[in-house]
Amino acid sequence: MGPDPDVVIGIDSSTTATKAAAWMRDGTLAGLGRSSIPLSSPAKDSYEQDPEDWWRSLCEALHDLWKVVPAQRVAAVGISNQRETFVPLGRQGTPVRPAIVWLDQRCEKEVPWLAGKVGAERIHQITGKPPDMAPVAYRIAWMLRWEPDLFRAASMFADVHGYLVWRLTGAFRTSWASADPLGLFDMRSKAWSREILEALDLTPDKLPEPVAPGSVLGQVSQAAGAATGLIPGTPVVAGGGDGQAAGLGVNALVPWRAYLNLGTAVVSGTYSREYRTDKAWRTMGSCSGEGYIYETSLRAGTFLVDWIVRHICQAPPEDTGVYRRLEQLAADVAIGSQGLLALPYWGAVMTPYWDPLARGCLVGLTGSHRIAHIYRAVLEGIALEQALVTGMIEERTGTEVKEYVAIGGGAASDLWCQIIADASGKTVRRSTTVEASSLGAAMCAAAGICWYPTPEAAAEAMSGGVTWVAEPSPEASARYRELLGIYRDLYPQLREVFSRLAAFSARG
Repeated sequence: MGPDPDVVIGIDSSTTATKAAAWMRDGTLAGLGRSSIPLSSPAKDSYEQDPEDWWRSLCEALHDLWKVVPAQRVAAVGISNQRETFVPLGRQGTPVRPAIVWLDQRCEKEVPWLAGKVGAERIHQITGKPPDMAPVAYRIAWMLRWEPDLFRAASMFADVHGYLVWRLTGAFRTSWASADPLGLFDMRSKAWSREILEALDLTPDKLPEPVAPGSVLGQVSQAAGAATGLIPGTPVVAGGGDGQAAGLGVNALVPWRAYLNLGTAVVSGTYSREYRTDKAWRTMGSCSGEGYIYETSLRAGTFLVDWIVRHICQAPPEDTGVYRRLEQLAADVAIGSQGLLALPYWGAVMTPYWDPLARGCLVGLTGSHRIAHIYRAVLEGIALEQALVTGMIEERTGTEVKEYVAIGGGAASDLWCQIIADASGKTVRRSTTVEASSLGAAMCAAAGICWYPTPEAAAEAMSGGVTWVAEPSPEASARYRELLGIYRDLYPQLREVFSRLAAFSARG
């Protein structure tokens, strides 16, 4: 006889890799497997993937995990996934075209087109998200307008969660918390919005069935067991999008604690039991199955830090020590980077301005500035942006965020976490849980097999502690409040300039 099932697996299928982590009942990590996922860019602003790579990567990550944790120990599987990515499938499940990834920006013209058909405010009320290039709805609109034959050939438009569940169980089902980032989901009724679907010539049967997080979606099939090494019959449980799953993973289920993912993008989420919409945030479903996440998103996080290192410093990829050296230099620079201010809109701006034409800039450069000033200004710009949008959430909801739980690669930076603490006036706690999205999916799995009564109870029992805490300095916070007043005026004064530059560039 094999060992008794004593772990749940959180599968985190992100943009660049799949991680399969096995978690004990108390949230202890028992083992981790990993496999990469390729990403192609066939044209400017276009990003695609082969969904077969999602499946291959999942299988490889699990086989990597089996080296340390045998499959016989697995009680259930939960899924966390990259959001706002979809693949159109034919009747036999074969893709009619490559998957279009969340990074893709080819649908810029379809945003006002769909908003004009349904109504911008109506879309916001239904989905919790203002019209923007991020949700899948606008890339489906792009297919409808520019690839009509492929659109008609598709019998299923699957998100990553729905696709992987289908490969594992044979059923097209997905989590509410993976459905809602698509921009097609009615957040109040927890169902696909017929109003938006009609505008896109879609019907609900062409989308996976949305189910509450923590619900069993099916069991691992014989074929999937042979491919993955999972024991056939293992329950597959609804998890959610990687952002919401990370929030569950660090137990950010109270309004005064926000999660802060310092990853490629900087994504923060504040929990609420109340459904509200506002342009200062995107309203997402919670992986707890109850309540909502008021989410802010800045596209340029560690992406911008890496950009500075590779293109300004021109450091070779193998020079990993360059980040430590830059941080040491930047730590010696005074608050405000000697009069240098960064607007970190290298990837346009979502919350709170929703302007695809916005661009990044450095304001105040002089001949006396050096790379240390530029590096610190970028860290400060991102911190000031987070202070700005969290402050808007507080003002418009009447809540007070007291602390951030920091996750993601950027959370390893003591300097950056301290700058965020000082700029926001809030405590920043670095989570012991590195794989927060995977743990959030595992919490849903634990609830699905009744280890705990709800995902919320699982989060209380399985979330880890903190490894390091940055407390805001009163003196530093006072300086940053003054700087935030300047920062707050920067984008409004540049909005028209960005628009004129875009028009000039479009003429070649």
